[in-house]
Amino acid sequence: MIHTTHSIRVRYAETDPMKYVYYGNYAQYFEVGRVELFRSIGISYDEIENQGIWLPVSDYKIKYIRPALYDQKLEIHTYVKKIPGVRIEFEYEIYNEEHIKITEASTTLFFLDANTNKVIKCPDFLMKMIESNWKEAAEEIL
Repeated sequence: MIHTTHSIRVRYAETDPMKYVYYGNYAQYFEVGRVELFRSIGISYDEIENQGIWLPVSDYKIKYIRPALYDQKLEIHTYVKKIPGVRIEFEYEIYNEEHIKITEASTTLFFLDANTNKVIKCPDFLMKMIESNWKEAAEEIL
């Protein structure tokens, strides 16, 4: 498993008239989580794309538990719990400043060769980075 945490503060432009985060903006928060997870294992999204790999989203599920509000500091937990094949699955939890879970979500992305436009398995350069940063769930708790 790979697990990262990243904090953001809700900006006014991300909210609706009730000052709740507009539901469509959560996808951007999860993208931040994915980008930071890759950065934490030693590679940026830009570097992955420069290697000729695209990562389109094929599935997105979300459960809203409580609203996120304007100016709240949110903590985004991002997980990869399975070694990727042709797909990589991310799970997310967002917590508010009181450390209460407010959102759960998952996204599935697939590896696409940018030159051939064909689905491929996780490229070796990325798989090595994932495996070298992999921790068993029990290790993560300690």
